Amino acid sequence: MAIEHLQPSVVTHLPLGPALGESATSTLVKTASFELIRMVLPAGKEIPPHKTRGEITVQCLEGRVSFSCHGTTRDLRPGDLLYLAADEVHALKAVETSSLLVSLVLAKDRSHSDSRG
Repeated sequence: MAIEHLQPSVVTHLPLGPALGESATSTLVKTASFELIRMVLPAGKEIPPHKTRGEITVQCLEGRVSFSCHGTTRDLRPGDLLYLAADEVHALKAVETSSLLVSLVLAKDRSHSDSRG
């Protein structure tokens, strides 16, 4: 089954409201250089320390999460937005059932060079 992504210039409503508890994480947009994910986390769910190769933003849409980076833990609540540079280690825990909008700039894979030519 193909993943259905958002189409250019189509408006979508991001908060899930009453459906939040029954919803799953989904990729909304994925291109060669960008990925947009609506992450759904049940209360108590933890994502251990990790990093991404590209820059990211994390916006809390619903609920509340504890987000750890740079040796500090911050609460993200609806409307809060956080930016991280590439390769910054971070972790999070859902204090409440939550949804987040995660934007990732996909780093180019420098290990494969184009040998055509």
